Amino acid sequence: MTAGVASVVKSTAKNIAETSMLDADILNDLEAKTDEENFENLVIAKVNDYVHVRKEPNTDSESVGKLYNHSVGTFLEEKDGWYKIKSGSVTGYVKAEYCVTGKDAVELAPKVGTRIATVTTTTLKVRSGASQDADVIGLVPIEEELVVKDEQEGWVKVDIEEGQGYVSNDYVKLSTEFVEAESKAEEEARLAKEKAEQEAAIKAAMAEARRSRQESQKQARGGKGKTSSGSGKSYRPAESYTTASSGMGNAVKDYALQFVGNPYVYGGTSLTNGTDCSGFVMSVYKNFGVSLPHSSAGDRSVGAAVDGLANAQPGDLVCYSGHVALYIGGGQIVHASTSRTGIIVSNANYRTPLSVRRVF
Repeated sequence: MTAGVASVVKSTAKNIAETSMLDADILNDLEAKTDEENFENLVIAKVNDYVHVRKEPNTDSESVGKLYNHSVGTFLEEKDGWYKIKSGSVTGYVKAEYCVTGKDAVELAPKVGTRIATVTTTTLKVRSGASQDADVIGLVPIEEELVVKDEQEGWVKVDIEEGQGYVSNDYVKLSTEFVEAESKAEEEARLAKEKAEQEAAIKAAMAEARRSRQESQKQARGGKGKTSSGSGKSYRPAESYTTASSGMGNAVKDYALQFVGNPYVYGGTSLTNGTDCSGFVMSVYKNFGVSLPHSSAGDRSVGAAVDGLANAQPGDLVCYSGHVALYIGGGQIVHASTSRTGIIVSNANYRTPLSVRRVF
């Protein structure tokens, strides 16, 4: 090798090494970027319901979508008191006075976002405590997304079907998910689907109620009708579950079961795109004209108390600590369980119920 060629090779190698070091520095800087820096560029709606996303920055401009309360977009620019944002499939302008960004967004974002831990190893052990010596309570596969309940040094507390546990921070990638804007087309499609589902559910409920009334009349003619005496308790006895409520309960059950397999989303209420446990119960009953709170704790005080699972009937609410489900009969429930399982059917005794409530 000549001296000239050797000099070129040496210079090239030096440049490659310096470039590699520069790339590594850039990557390290990106990885070190804090949530605070990321959240500063968000625009978060802070309204009672929603703010229109408009094609141009004025109130006469066409609405291209809606940014619901605490939904999030990415800041693009500011113009005459309007923020241009991109959120989901929607790009447009929102009135600045109805949103927060910058430092205010940094403060609000952790409260409205859902912290997610994505598994990065083939099989991740979930432990009962934040220690390698703690018992293993479950195993989670790679790329599984877990809802984060708490973060400690080196450990993340997560929800799995077996309960809450801890995973090592070394084997998950942490991120924050937000609800995004809904375009006009997406809203129209959602409303049309919800209307069709509601009409089908009401039709099924009416048919079941008619069938139950006919069966009741048939039994009454046979002299088999019974009445229940007062027990002196505040519980609703099993006999008070009338044929009319039986029809409604079964209709609620049938309607709820069609959503099995759909996703769990913390804070969500969409039976198709994602809901949490109380959002699932609330949205199912909404289709029958019954208003329930978006709170598993609040559900423990609705309707009338039923004396335990032994007297539960389809459509009853089964309330647990921090969770709520719909009873479907045969000792089973349907519920929005976790982000890993979505909406599933489980044994009603998979956890200890705190109460059973009847709302119809």
